[in-house]
Amino acid sequence: MAKTAPGTTRTAAGEQHLHRAIGLPGLTMINVGGTIGSGWLLGALTAAKVAGGGSLISWLLGAAVLAVLALVHAELGSTYPVSGGTARFPFLAFGALGGFTGGWMSWLYNVTVAPIEAEASLSYLDSHYTGLHFINSSGLLTGRGILAGAGFLLLFVVINAMGVKWLSDTNGAAVIWKVLIPVLTIAALMTTRFHAGNFTAGGGFAPYGFHGVFAALPLGVIFAEAGFEMCIQVGGEAKNPQKNIPRAIILGLIICTLIYLLLEVTFVGALNPAHLLHGWTNPIGGVQNFGPYATLATAAGLGWLTTLLLIDAVISPAGAGLVYIGTSSRLSYALGRNGYFPPAISRISKRGVPFTSIIISFVAGMLFFLPFPSWSGLVELATSALVFMYALAPLALGGLRREDPGRHRPYRLPAAGVLSPLAFVFANLLVYFAGFSTVLWLEVLIVLGFIAFAIYQFRLPAARRTVIDPRAALWVLPWLAGLLLLSWLGRYNGSPPTVFGVTLLATNHLPNWWDLAAIAAFSLVIYYWAVHSTLPHQRVSAAVEQVETEASVELEKSLV
Repeated sequence: MAKTAPGTTRTAAGEQHLHRAIGLPGLTMINVGGTIGSGWLLGALTAAKVAGGGSLISWLLGAAVLAVLALVHAELGSTYPVSGGTARFPFLAFGALGGFTGGWMSWLYNVTVAPIEAEASLSYLDSHYTGLHFINSSGLLTGRGILAGAGFLLLFVVINAMGVKWLSDTNGAAVIWKVLIPVLTIAALMTTRFHAGNFTAGGGFAPYGFHGVFAALPLGVIFAEAGFEMCIQVGGEAKNPQKNIPRAIILGLIICTLIYLLLEVTFVGALNPAHLLHGWTNPIGGVQNFGPYATLATAAGLGWLTTLLLIDAVISPAGAGLVYIGTSSRLSYALGRNGYFPPAISRISKRGVPFTSIIISFVAGMLFFLPFPSWSGLVELATSALVFMYALAPLALGGLRREDPGRHRPYRLPAAGVLSPLAFVFANLLVYFAGFSTVLWLEVLIVLGFIAFAIYQFRLPAARRTVIDPRAALWVLPWLAGLLLLSWLGRYNGSPPTVFGVTLLATNHLPNWWDLAAIAAFSLVIYYWAVHSTLPHQRVSAAVEQVETEASVELEKSLV
């Protein structure tokens, strides 16, 4: 096989291949880099406002839920180590319709994060240096802000286009800084400004009960803690993926959970007790901006920390945005490989990266600036897509274990018969906590995605169309419809939309705790329906064989 450039290869037909160039440190760095972004700067404030001192439970609960989902992904990622894994696992188990649902949500979530991080940096800087005029009085990006955001995204594109090794090395350097600054913030504020009584102020430890604890999960906690799947998306470029992927998932989750939990303790303890006398609506007292830790550092007389936090407001979000441009491009690469969209988006450049997909991620990110010109608006969209994305993995694991039982699994989820359906229940609860409006708008986006998929398939010659396998994915529509109905009957609203002058609100017909029981029961019905609808063994084996052939070819190319 002829070499085309140092470290890259091509087949006789001239097709470029992904390179296996990332080891365990790089994979762990990608996970940590994808997890620690604007969420650490803003998540503690958001959680405290809705849960008070009980926000500590929110972070622990979020970590526990994500840990179960992470272990599900660890088995899938080590058994089927290909790039864009979260888009392809449902495809292996449920064919085109089930796979497209997971792939579309995976891509939608990942492609929104880079503009989210860019907006976080611009908003944070503008709140301290108002002369920049990146944000208007309503908190939305100005024309200048959109141009600055384009500059951020363009930088992410250039680094990603230089090759996966550049992505890994650049992100590794950023992660060292991104971990160091939160640790310094924790140490400095806890030793100079800590009030233990804050944890029971403003109405007690959990002033809004478990409703507040649960509500905090989709309002910043899950968005901040998520990121364990980052190394799975570049699984086709990982060294020894069967061992390194689950290790990177577990290591990254442990590191980030400890950091976020300590940050919440630090934030609550550093608040001025006078600001909590009348509740948690405004815990930092009149300064509702994108710099809560900088505000606390200034109040504590730690000017040096304020300066570092302002610098970090660029580096941390930028580091996360850099990673997510890379992972979203791998997901669109996978959508093309699966036959959902034109194969041109899966074309690999001479540097061994899906360059066309990287450009698509840049264009989509720019488009999101227009209808969602605020950080909070994009976060709501991204979080709702995230939890739907996670929900497909337990179904895929259950189905693949059923129809592909003889596969060598370097990591096996313990007690999978219990933990896999439990993970699906957890994911659906996260969707429910996001609120009726979030579920409604997300399902609108799902419908739009299916329309685009159908149009592309209709324009293809009959012989080239994707095999739909409707029986394997009959559960998708009842699942989506059921979640929408239960969300409407429940007690979580999200940001209520107004359509034709009517505000769409949840009806609160389901009593407290009974709503959770209803979600759990519904989830189990869908889970076992989906698992028993998995493609037959022969179809699964053929799909897995195709994936394994692709992975082995890519590995062979990287060794030439």
